[in-house]
Amino acid sequence: MLRARVQTLPKVFARTYASATGPHALVFLEHRDGAIDSGSLSALTAAKQLGGEVTGVLVGGPEQLKDVIPQAQKLDGLNTLLHASAAQYAAPIPETISPLLESLLSGSKYTHVVSAHSSSAKSLLPRVAAKLDVPAISDVTSVDHDSSSNATTFTRPIYAGNAIATVRASSNIPIKFFTVRSTAFKAAEASSAEAKASAIDAVEVTDPPTVHIKTEITKSDRPDLGVASRVVSGGRALKNAETFKATLEPLADVLGAAIGASRAAVDAGYADNSLQVGQTGKVVAPELYMALGISGAIQHLAGMKDSKLIVAVNKDPDAPIFQVADAGLVADLYDVVPELVEKLKQ
Repeated sequence: MLRARVQTLPKVFARTYASATGPHALVFLEHRDGAIDSGSLSALTAAKQLGGEVTGVLVGGPEQLKDVIPQAQKLDGLNTLLHASAAQYAAPIPETISPLLESLLSGSKYTHVVSAHSSSAKSLLPRVAAKLDVPAISDVTSVDHDSSSNATTFTRPIYAGNAIATVRASSNIPIKFFTVRSTAFKAAEASSAEAKASAIDAVEVTDPPTVHIKTEITKSDRPDLGVASRVVSGGRALKNAETFKATLEPLADVLGAAIGASRAAVDAGYADNSLQVGQTGKVVAPELYMALGISGAIQHLAGMKDSKLIVAVNKDPDAPIFQVADAGLVADLYDVVPELVEKLKQ
């Protein structure tokens, strides 16, 4: 893997911010169905590595935060918890949340703003950063803060993960925004300590340019793809949606695994796009990743090559997937998978 040195981020328009004795990170905590998202737990771990204070912020409807606030207060490394509840935050969208964060950060003590590299945060953080006239760094895999110079150095994958860029945000940048690749940081756990919780006023948005209509969530009894320890993925070789389901589900059931798919399989309609693994899908790093009928395009490899054990089955001996696989079998997956399922059941 190549490692690229990238120039220090440019100076930005000077703004007046409160001075701080050390780094003070604000972590945007996302939640769903009464639980903190796993990606936000990884973002909290990254914020802790800065070596200073960590404040979390929760946003949601009045009923949504009842169960989430006590959970967040007990997260290891969190010093303070801020929470804002309002009807307009029940279905959070960047246009309604960004004024709140902008108000919270203007003239504040915060030196860093951190979140998971999620779909919503990728829309929210750059919007707020632009309002404050500072750059944002996305999908970071390591964080190193130098308190003496007040500069922070990040690494992030580029070129579909084939090179690692080192980015340095200097002291000229008053607030450093970055999103975190969840597979690169361990999820924060609960502790015996309890962070102080404080309510903050919502910033009312009277005429938002975007209105939430509905949210559709694909429900499954299987482990969540983003955090599953075992993943079974299928590619375009699975022919159609019926074959995809009939072939992968028995294997996933016996392994207790989540099901994933390549972009080619998703585009062909074999699987829902929530199952896509790759550069434009989800990035996973399970203990076991099984790639069945997946050729191994560079975009797919970017989303799974950090898996601990990669097993590939493909009829093509020259398939790129074999270059990253720990165990590879050149065979017809329609012969291999049923036999494997039977042996695992035994």
